[in-house]
Amino acid sequence: MSNRAYELLGTSERPGPFLFTCEHASNDLPEGVQPTREDRKLLEEHWGWDIGARDVVVQLVAQLGGQAVVSRFSRLWVDPNRDAKSESLIVTSIDGQSVSFNQEVDDAQRACRLRDWFEPYHEAVKQVGRARSCQPEPVEILSVHSFTPLYLGKTRPMEIGVLFNEHDERAWYMEEALTAQGFEVALNAPYSGKPPDRLIYAAQRHGQYLQIPYLELEIRQDLIETSQLAREVGNRIATGLSTYLDLCRPRVG
Repeated sequence: MSNRAYELLGTSERPGPFLFTCEHASNDLPEGVQPTREDRKLLEEHWGWDIGARDVVVQLVAQLGGQAVVSRFSRLWVDPNRDAKSESLIVTSIDGQSVSFNQEVDDAQRACRLRDWFEPYHEAVKQVGRARSCQPEPVEILSVHSFTPLYLGKTRPMEIGVLFNEHDERAWYMEEALTAQGFEVALNAPYSGKPPDRLIYAAQRHGQYLQIPYLELEIRQDLIETSQLAREVGNRIATGLSTYLDLCRPRVG
């Protein structure tokens, strides 16, 4: 199922242990928006989307079941992983380069982007999450993103970052499980889910609403820059997630 703001992957007939989300799955713009050549370059890079993230989510759903809600619009149009009041919800320039379709966006236009794109995406996550939470098996939210291997001239050595705010112990288990799969894992890096950064808006919004655990995974883009690489990494992460669930189960005795 899909509409112009989101796509729903998987089926409720195969409930899995996770509700996956991918807020930066696409670099598409609404029909009729004409990007400049400079805009197109930004859209193809990390500024426009999280390269490889959607392909990883597809593989995770295939391996573990459950459902995923993924965006169908670029983060440059409106960013669903930012609070609606955030200054970075709609960016006007990047590294001094203007984003042509975000110039002179007034309050009415901003409200339209929230109404037509931002909120439909989040409403889909909310509805799928509510339906899944009614089932007897526990579920948690896992938001999937990707990050650049180089930022401001500095190499990022971690391969996967586990972002969290409230669920510290589960984050430690996730780190352990993914490290066992051979990944170089870091906690709350290259971004942090804790204050003051709080860069897990979507996962936190829906995890707190549904009162279920929530984490975000950040995967280094060079590991998943092709569909084949993303499938391979997705399979390894899926194995790690199974281990993670075992670690999270209450100890007896």
